[in-house]
Amino acid sequence: MEDKYLLTVKDLKMYFNVNSGLFSSKQLKAVDGVTFSIKKGETLGLVGESGCGKTTVGRSIMHLYKPTGGEIIFNDRLIKSNADIKYLRSKMQMVFQDPYSSLDPRMTVGDIIGEPLDVHHKGLSKSEKSDRIKELMDSVGLSSEHATRYVHEFSGGQRQRIGIARALAMDPDMIICDEPVSALDVSIQAQVINMFEDLQRDRELTYLFIAHDISVVKHISDRIAVMYLGRMVEIADANELYHDPRHPYSQSLLSAVPIADPKEERARQRIVLEGDVPSPLNMPSGCPFRTRCKYAQPDCAEAAPGLTEISPGHFVACHHHL
Repeated sequence: MEDKYLLTVKDLKMYFNVNSGLFSSKQLKAVDGVTFSIKKGETLGLVGESGCGKTTVGRSIMHLYKPTGGEIIFNDRLIKSNADIKYLRSKMQMVFQDPYSSLDPRMTVGDIIGEPLDVHHKGLSKSEKSDRIKELMDSVGLSSEHATRYVHEFSGGQRQRIGIARALAMDPDMIICDEPVSALDVSIQAQVINMFEDLQRDRELTYLFIAHDISVVKHISDRIAVMYLGRMVEIADANELYHDPRHPYSQSLLSAVPIADPKEERARQRIVLEGDVPSPLNMPSGCPFRTRCKYAQPDCAEAAPGLTEISPGHFVACHHHL
């Protein structure tokens, strides 16, 4: 694996204006100052509970939402203009969470998979395009005779495979996987994750793998980043984060992951957080986690902590990292 960063995100912000009265509005800070980098060929897992801004990070990188602030650098190119965005989308694709709503029910499977080729590779002949679609379907475990069928004729797992084949059509360098297995049965989840790993090995792909199930993320990721209320709170090697989490929120998340051994499961201490997640419209001052943190001190209310490297490659955003 090269040590070159394929994607660098610096101080990414994504704010939405939300009506709060007849003539007034408030800013909802869905993503607030997120910074991370992903090396070529690496998988970075992005975890956090629902509403923390994980999906918004992925969509902002792809410019499906226009970022409020920050820089996105892909393959040494700062993404700013429309030409930059078109280049980004030709080299980076996205697999969406819900295979039921992300595929057009009026299009055949062949048309869905071939649509990116129509947009970016207009010079392909009809036979070349047909061969490419068959090759893509084969690579995700679908039969080429499925190409003339419609999406409603397929199961959830098959639909997600169609979405993955569509993402592969451009032969991308990187794929953003936005909770790609959370809508699937557990038995199908393992098949799809194994397929992601096979595709990464065969095609030298780079992944940003977004999920709320930290055990799924640990299985597929080289490094894991933990988000809370629009901010990164911890980034570390997957094994190190799993066995030695240093942020109180990461510790709580990991304590909820079930262990197969009944004796170990009974013996360990579950860390239950107090209170509710604050509203992104009324964020607490300073550290966003302080209202639920048993280690909070007065200085936690004064300034939000930045990511600090506490050991090589292990970053924590906490004034009193444990």
